[in-house]
Amino acid sequence: MTYAIPVFAHARPDRLYDLQILQNKFCRRAADAPWYVKNSVLHRDLELPPISKYMKDVFERFFDVVSNHPNPLLVEAVSYEPPPPHHYCRRPRNVLIDPPDDLTVEVEKLIELNKMVTD
Repeated sequence: MTYAIPVFAHARPDRLYDLQILQNKFCRRAADAPWYVKNSVLHRDLELPPISKYMKDVFERFFDVVSNHPNPLLVEAVSYEPPPPHHYCRRPRNVLIDPPDDLTVEVEKLIELNKMVTD
């Protein structure tokens, strides 16, 4: 999956949403959760980030590693300025500036709430 992440940066948002639905179904089956359990609770309990959060984390690691690489061509390839958000051509680095989706926000809130309760 890590090697395919740059391809997902160019995917249409509705296709990523379809992938998120698929991940949610797998989570529900793996946990044997009933229909009324929220997807955000499943992701929190399984400690599994949503697709968009996973992609952002992988992109950050990728750009950190490549920016310090000895090959100057690789460094030059990742050191560009991303176009404005309304630009028609999406580049992989645009994923880093995309706002988090609703599921990611809800999962992060639940994780923070759990940290406050356990402290």
